[in-house]
Amino acid sequence: MTPQPHALDINLEPADNRRLANLCGQFDEHLRQVERRLGVEINNRGNHFRVIGDAGPVQAASELLKSLYATTSEQELDPQSIHLRLQDSELEALVDEREAPGADVAVHTKRGVIRGRGPAQQRYLLDMQRSDLSFGIGPAGTGKTYLAVASAVDALERDEVRRLILVRPAVEAGERLGFLPGDMAQKVDPYLRPMYDALYEMMGFERVGRLIERHVIEVAPLAFMRGRTLNESFIILDEAQNTSVEQMKMFLTRIGFGSRAVVTGDVTQIDLPRNQKSGLRHAVEVLKDIPDVSFTFFTAKDVVRHPLVQKIVSAYEQHSDSARED
Repeated sequence: MTPQPHALDINLEPADNRRLANLCGQFDEHLRQVERRLGVEINNRGNHFRVIGDAGPVQAASELLKSLYATTSEQELDPQSIHLRLQDSELEALVDEREAPGADVAVHTKRGVIRGRGPAQQRYLLDMQRSDLSFGIGPAGTGKTYLAVASAVDALERDEVRRLILVRPAVEAGERLGFLPGDMAQKVDPYLRPMYDALYEMMGFERVGRLIERHVIEVAPLAFMRGRTLNESFIILDEAQNTSVEQMKMFLTRIGFGSRAVVTGDVTQIDLPRNQKSGLRHAVEVLKDIPDVSFTFFTAKDVVRHPLVQKIVSAYEQHSDSARED
């Protein structure tokens, strides 16, 4: 049975709106910082907080919130102070309690064997093999989309499914499809490029083109899923943090017989209007106790990038810290 995400509820006392605002930061930036680093989801209403994720990171995030709140009465928190507290070795020890599955987990494509790098990716691959519905949640660069496409290709090659369906919210950061030139396929293509790139790498340009022409591979905006039932398909919903609650429910109820679905997203990079709740955040809360639904929460440690990219990210972080100090 797939391990279920842990949820821990905490009440921060005394309830003080000024201190709570200090803890959360402007537009909840401090909470998003903790989520991104520890690979958890944090929801709150007033002084009641719920932390969702793997057991170790959930415990670490909860202890961190309590500790930070204790300092809010005498200290103004900022991203740099949050970063320093996240460097605490005791927190790192709690997060590192995550373990990889015992067996070697791999998927096979025409271009070779793909294995998970690190325990989180290995668990993610195993979950996608065992569960009809899997969630991969975490920052960019952790392999969420790439490994989902690899699992979809593997399932197609093994004749476990008959179609691959790649879905993504097509409206991001205030842009609308109607403003883009071309027909619907041309309008949607830029939003689905990461999945196309993974397909081309694993199957080759010509084969992907042929399968798209035969509708074995289908690429569609999320809005086009309404009213459909998808049988014997491997369905991937990418960038799911930009779905509304209604859109997420609509997508999840498209799953038909013999199908598997994978939902990927980063809850710290939501482009929806601030007053609109992310369908991905809502789904984690609603579905966390369903045994047949699996969740993998990635952290910044799981990022797989070219070494130069890691140096670039570090340089930008140091520059931001210097600018705040000035």
